[in-house]
Amino acid sequence: MRTEADENYLKEIYTLEQDQQQVTTSMLAERFGYSPATITGMLKKLAVHGWVNYAPYQGVGLTEAGRKIALQVIRRHRLLETYLVQVLKVPWEQVHVEAERLEHALSDYVEERIDEALGHPEVDPHGAPIPSSSGQVTRVERLRLSDLMAREQAEILEVPDRNPELLTHLNQLQLIPGTHIEVMAIEPIDGLISLRVSNGICTLGQTSASQIFVKRFDKGEGETPT
Repeated sequence: MRTEADENYLKEIYTLEQDQQQVTTSMLAERFGYSPATITGMLKKLAVHGWVNYAPYQGVGLTEAGRKIALQVIRRHRLLETYLVQVLKVPWEQVHVEAERLEHALSDYVEERIDEALGHPEVDPHGAPIPSSSGQVTRVERLRLSDLMAREQAEILEVPDRNPELLTHLNQLQLIPGTHIEVMAIEPIDGLISLRVSNGICTLGQTSASQIFVKRFDKGEGETPT
């Protein structure tokens, strides 16, 4: 019988694997706020269950069984976020914490009823792909907004769901999934990015821009924001 803590660890390892070549105990310690010794103890437990491959100083990776559990939890989390926003009208900056509380208690039956009621959505309110019930994840080629150059255009695909202050700010700027943007200028000293969107010009720092994923338009593709 797996615990809530087991599921949280597997989910975080999966999330880190999407952007890192190797997931380390220090990365997990930063995510959870625990000591490396506590993280190591948990990884050893997960390895005993056959959910991760772990060796000291060599990082950790999910096994097929661990990946299946992680994707199940992520599916429930993102379905819950979608339900909370679309049906209960909970602001998108608040749904992550609520979904964290509910995801571990959701039954397979209620999960599928929510999915059906929502019309089988492919992404959550923040643009993150929702795994299918069979564990398949649809991904598109993407890059970080901070990687764009001046005069390039793109569509916002995904924003982070864990930072309420950032989400509130992005919502005010209308930098949400589906928004078309154009990089007007990048300041040479501090890297501030000036963006043109449908409601005008806005400015974003490098730290925030590095957390936003976009699909770059090829020359002549997409619509220029007006």
